[in-house]
Amino acid sequence: MTSSTRTLSQSPRPNKTRFLTPEQVAMVDEALRALGDFGEVRLVVEKGRLRFIVTQKSYDALKWHPGAIEAVE
Repeated sequence: MTSSTRTLSQSPRPNKTRFLTPEQVAMVDEALRALGDFGEVRLVVEKGRLRFIVTQKSYDALKWHPGAIEAVE
């Protein structure tokens, strides 16, 4: 499987989204809010359609205290 990565600075800036529905935009917004101060949201697009939203949450090691990192079930 071949994949390509483009950052926002490399992407064209259309006035409206080309393939995201309003529901998908809301999903991306929700993912961004859930990450807090540190994290990353990646959109996986296959055949011109959004297939997955991948989130990665990071923690500030200098501000860590016991119990600060919640378990994932």
